[in-house]
Amino acid sequence: MTQGRIEDRGGAVREGEELPAATISAWLRSLGVELQGEPQITQFSGGASNWTYRLQYANRDLILRRPPSGTKAKGAHDMGREYTVQSALKPVFPYVPNMVGLCKDESLIGSEFYVMDRIAGIIPRKNLPRGLSLTPEQTRQLCTNMLDKLIELHRVDVQAAGLGSLGKGSGYVQRQIEGWCDRYSKVPTWNVSAFKGVQAWLKANAPKDVANVLIHNDWRFDNLVLSSEDPTRVIGVLDWEMATLGDPLMELGCIIAYWSEAGDDRFAQYMRRQPTHLPGMFNRKEVVEYYLAKTSFKCENWAFYEAYGLFRLAVIIQQIYYRYHHKQTRNPAFKNFWIMANYLGWRARRVIKESGI
Repeated sequence: MTQGRIEDRGGAVREGEELPAATISAWLRSLGVELQGEPQITQFSGGASNWTYRLQYANRDLILRRPPSGTKAKGAHDMGREYTVQSALKPVFPYVPNMVGLCKDESLIGSEFYVMDRIAGIIPRKNLPRGLSLTPEQTRQLCTNMLDKLIELHRVDVQAAGLGSLGKGSGYVQRQIEGWCDRYSKVPTWNVSAFKGVQAWLKANAPKDVANVLIHNDWRFDNLVLSSEDPTRVIGVLDWEMATLGDPLMELGCIIAYWSEAGDDRFAQYMRRQPTHLPGMFNRKEVVEYYLAKTSFKCENWAFYEAYGLFRLAVIIQQIYYRYHHKQTRNPAFKNFWIMANYLGWRARRVIKESGI
C-alpha cells in the first residue's frame, strides 16, 4: 500500500465544466499567491452539488469550488458565505481547510468561486480506496472518531468564533420543516411523489429546539479527510456549504438518512455513498445512542428527526434531479435520482407509521 495511491484524487474534467487555467492563475497571483507555471486541473466526481476542482501547481496544491450551472435554490451555493464560515471557524476548529481567496467577479469563470489549500489524505467514499482495508476494531474506532469530531463541532463557542449571527435564533426546527416543504414544492416532476402525508406529519409533530449550536448540515464520511498514516484519524472536514446555527438533533437525523448499514434493502445499498456497511461500523441505532450518551441532549421522539432527515435528503436529491430533468446539467450520475427521491419518501412514511404517532 502506497500513500499516493490511497489518497483522494480527482479525475478528468467533465465536458462543459472546464476551467480557464490562465485566468484563474492570474487572479491568484493578483492576491499575492506565489505560483510556478500553470496548474494540472482535475475534477472530483463525489459531490452532487458544488463543482470541486484540484489545481495542482508545481509549488502549491489548491482546491477550487464553484456553484453548478442551472437553477439553484434560493440561498444555496453561496460561495461568499461558505468561504467566510470556514475562515472564521479555522482558528477554533482546525480541521477546516485553509482559505486562500474568494472571487465575487462572475466574469472570470461564469460564477463566484473560492480557492483553498488541499488537505492531502483519504476521503472514504462509497468504498475505501483500493489497497486500504480496516479491521472491525479499526472501523469501529473510525466511527467513534467521526462522531467525536461532530460532538466537538457542536461544542464550538460560536460567539468566540465570530459566528453568532450565522443563524436566526430559536425556532430552527419549525423553519427547517417549512423551508424544506417549500423547496420541494418548487421542483416537481411527474415521476416523483409529493409526499403530502409526510409533510403534514412533520409540521404537526415538530418539537421545540433542544439547543442552538454550530452544525455542519452535511456531515458524512465522504466529507471527511482521513490521515494516510492512520486512516481511523480525521484530519479534515470539507463542504461547509450548508453550515449554520441550529438544532443538533436535526443534524443527527440528517446523518442517519445517509447511513446505509449491513442488512438494509437493495435500494439503500444502491444509494450507499460511504462505507457504513463495513464490519465493526455502528448501525443507525448505535450512532444515535452513542451521540446522546456523549452529550446532554434529550430526545423524546426520535422518529421525527429520522423522518425529517429522510425527507430533507429526498428534497435535496429531487432538486438535483429537477436540474437534470430540465437539461440544466449533463451529469449522467443524476439520471436515476428520481428513484432515490421516491424511495426516501417511502422510508420516511415507514418511520412515521412504525412510530405510532
